[in-house]
Amino acid sequence: MGFMGVWSVLLVVGAVGGVACGVVVGRRSRRDRSPSGLDAEAEANQWLVRLAGGLGPPDVRAWAGAGEGTARALTSAAECHRAARAGLATARTAAEYAEVTRTAREGLEHLGRARAGLGTETATASSAAG
Repeated sequence: MGFMGVWSVLLVVGAVGGVACGVVVGRRSRRDRSPSGLDAEAEANQWLVRLAGGLGPPDVRAWAGAGEGTARALTSAAECHRAARAGLATARTAAEYAEVTRTAREGLEHLGRARAGLGTETATASSAAG
């Protein structure tokens, strides 16, 4: 009976130790991995919403009187918005969502240039660069 008792205790201790090691290794591997597809999708959606919000002009008359460079920057921002929205609709992998994020951020850079040309630089556009 003594041998079986010791053997049972060793098996239980080994099982607990194995589970604990598995938990630690699992946490480390999750920390080292790139963001999941769901995280990438959420980030892409965040940047797209941010770009869409910035495209609404604060003063339509200001946009109407914009110079050629400012109008070109606004058009580029709108094109980036359309491309990012279409990309988000079809994206399924983290890499595809990252491309949507890159496109939306590029649109925010164009939007920042357009607003700077109008003298209406906002926190939305200026914080996109950082």
